[in-house]
Amino acid sequence: VQLAESGGGSVQYGGSLRLSCAASGFTFSSYAMSWYRQAPGKERELVAAITSAGGSTNYADSMKGRFTISRDNAKNTVYLQMNSLKPEDTAVYYCNVQLDYDCSGYVCQSDYWGQGTQVTVSS
Repeated sequence: VQLAESGGGSVQYGGSLRLSCAASGFTFSSYAMSWYRQAPGKERELVAAITSAGGSTNYADSMKGRFTISRDNAKNTVYLQMNSLKPEDTAVYYCNVQLDYDCSGYVCQSDYWGQGTQVTVSS
């Protein structure tokens, strides 16, 4: 399983960025995908999630109305469009997938993460 994020960078307050996460090593279209972020000195937090077919999305309250998660199953890629960026959005952004596997007859899940991409928003 490989998840490769790209698209991070430095922007000013109110700017926009589009992050991409290219996935491989699993059946991309069968799994929900998520974006997380981790700011310095803080715990990793969920940013947004999208179902396998893209029909349903979920956002953390502070991102609603500013961020949009989407996916292209033909390209095995999930995106995060970030608008109206604020300095508090500065963090490393990670792509995540939870894959199912059999563990003694039960369905267990294992988390996979990309290497992360840095987003820095200046005031």
